[in-house]
Amino acid sequence: MNVAAHARALREEAASVDERRGLVLAGDRERGYEVLATVLESLDVPISQTTLVGPEDRLRCEHRTQSEAGALLGTTREVVVLDAHDTLEPNALGKLVGTIDAGGLLILLTPSLEEWPDERGSFERSMAVPPFELEDVTGRFRARLVETLRVHRGIAIVDVDDDRLEDDGLTHPAPRLVYRGEQVQTNDVVARADVVDAEAHDDRRTRHFLQDAYDACYTDDQRTALETLERLRSPKNAVVLEADRGRGKSSAIGLAAGCFAAAGDHVLVTAPAWANAAEAFARASELLEGCGDLEGGSDRNGRRLRTVDGGTIEYAPPLEAVSRAETADVVLVDEAAALSVTVLESLLAADRIAFATTIHGYEGAGRGFSVRFRDRLEASDHDVSEYVLQEPIRYAAGDPLEVWSFRAMLLDASPPVAPLIEDATPESVEYRRLEPDALLEDESLLREVVGLLVLAHYRTEPNDLARLLDAPNLETRALLQDSHVVSVTLLAREGNLSEADRARMYEGGRIRGNMIPDILTSHVRDESAGEASGIRVVRIATHHARRERGLGSHLLERIREEFDGAVDWLGTGFGATPDLVSFWRANGYRTIHLSTTRNDTSGEYSAIMITPLSEAGEALLERHATRFARRLPRVLSDTLHDLDPDVVRAVTRSIGTEYAPPLELSSHEWRVVAGAAYGPGLYDVDPGPFRRLVISALIGRPPELADALTTRQVQLLVRRVLQAHTWDDVAADLEFHSPRQCMRAFGSALQPLVDHYGTAAAQAVRERFLDDESCE
Repeated sequence: MNVAAHARALREEAASVDERRGLVLAGDRERGYEVLATVLESLDVPISQTTLVGPEDRLRCEHRTQSEAGALLGTTREVVVLDAHDTLEPNALGKLVGTIDAGGLLILLTPSLEEWPDERGSFERSMAVPPFELEDVTGRFRARLVETLRVHRGIAIVDVDDDRLEDDGLTHPAPRLVYRGEQVQTNDVVARADVVDAEAHDDRRTRHFLQDAYDACYTDDQRTALETLERLRSPKNAVVLEADRGRGKSSAIGLAAGCFAAAGDHVLVTAPAWANAAEAFARASELLEGCGDLEGGSDRNGRRLRTVDGGTIEYAPPLEAVSRAETADVVLVDEAAALSVTVLESLLAADRIAFATTIHGYEGAGRGFSVRFRDRLEASDHDVSEYVLQEPIRYAAGDPLEVWSFRAMLLDASPPVAPLIEDATPESVEYRRLEPDALLEDESLLREVVGLLVLAHYRTEPNDLARLLDAPNLETRALLQDSHVVSVTLLAREGNLSEADRARMYEGGRIRGNMIPDILTSHVRDESAGEASGIRVVRIATHHARRERGLGSHLLERIREEFDGAVDWLGTGFGATPDLVSFWRANGYRTIHLSTTRNDTSGEYSAIMITPLSEAGEALLERHATRFARRLPRVLSDTLHDLDPDVVRAVTRSIGTEYAPPLELSSHEWRVVAGAAYGPGLYDVDPGPFRRLVISALIGRPPELADALTTRQVQLLVRRVLQAHTWDDVAADLEFHSPRQCMRAFGSALQPLVDHYGTAAAQAVRERFLDDESCE
């Protein structure tokens, strides 16, 4: 058959309706490249608009490996070729789909579709975590992918071994009249309008941004988004832009940034990574250059633009943006769904701020923004405006390639609608192990599971779907109400490592899929930590309509019952917040480690918590909880000096009272401490005994002190004693009128601790100064 001619027909049909098409060349790899060469030679596509993604640079066009696919985000191509013979990384596939322009082709080079699910490549090898082997990794994800390729419209399949067309991929759409760049509907498909009559949409009386910015918009949707962003001209305003990938929200953010900078504002742009912000900077640079406002010395390819009137646009990573948000005139956050709720909430220190968020991203998405952060945004002192962009820019709505990618990678998966589970209680739900084969056979159940897991994390990717279906160390448990998922957890088997693997890990080697043993071995230097077997709770999520009903705790309780006696410990690791640490503590988990660096995206320090299920688990907990309690004061005054004091309080409460370090102070040290609490003594003379006293009180939590200290007093003790902040900084941080007032409050906070723990030497000092007060 003439594959080249058919590829031209696919491209012509796609271009006629502003859509895209897919072409699968299945079979022998070398034969596939031969056919591909004839296809590319016959297509009227510049070589600069073609990209090959694969292990080898075999064409004259741009070449990327699958791990480099993210570099193409924000760019457009007419033809993208993905060589999936050696391996297929779902994340790469997701990212590449979003780079193809209208009239373009996605060409997949694959093994025979019948054999492909049984192939194993580097991505599958990454799932073969000890003690599992490569043969334990299944091919369910690719089996599902093959099925979607075969049943979805707009995807042609060629068997290159038999020179046979299995599916022509043509959709035979009804004709559409195209005039001056506009598409007029002649059927039920919503068409796009690239060119809009300027007079009909020009309202200079109500617009304040540059007219050139509105002229640069591709769609009416984008113009409305830009109009919404104009509200940031006034203080205490926040704007939320939501859209699926490819709707132009980043472009709108960039045009708005250019307008603000042209007016002299200092604009701070942040995103999970610079690549996510590149499109916004490109549009801002184009706008300012076209208006003659871009200063010649601007770093156009870097992260800072300057205008002739002194305005600036500057990129900052999320954590840096948090520290600078309050001083910027305008803060623009792109890909907000990929940032943690903690970072998003901290950014609300900005006076004027916009959040642009992807609802269903090709490279993955998170729903922490829409589910957990929106309530906090609405409760802030900002006036909130929002707009949802729906019209695609690069291709028409209903594009077959987009529809296929959403289905194949479950990018639009969602939990069940609230009415279906509104009666769920711990007593009414069914606890079930969800086998991968059952999920593969039940599309509705799989969508509900993935939809809930998206809610549990700020970034859920196509790779996660493949791991859910194929990874031998991962298992899924859920609570179901009338067959609908109310709460779900993803579990990973860890530990039970051989002596050789434990030694390799201790010596600096990485053992994939064993996060908790790896941290305890390589960071905390416990070579035996990987010997015990465990189950790590990777993610846990409860339907937002049934939260705080005890369902998450009930799910953890059922997991404990199931694995009691089968493994040595249950554990988890997550970005530490007071609420999360308290949740896990209430379910019997104890903190044994805090990371010493913040996650670049979430902005949080990670906590490791475990609960024992056997004597070996008890020994592991005792060993590491005791060590953690002893070293915690030292790291709090060093690498964790900026940890939120409320997190410190939650963490110390979660270690376990039995692991509190013994309080050993000499009589002299007690006189120093008691003198600072009740008399003119100074903390600064000898901080050591104060530190031992405070950590013992916070971890030991004697009942007599349960209500003796206020939240502010604990924050004061943490900031000054454990984290060694200066009096000036503590006073400013906790909003005391002066450092002197802060010092007086410090003495009052110490008094309950001296009363409870103090020896005779401490009590003598206390009585002496109390007597002096009574004499006065």
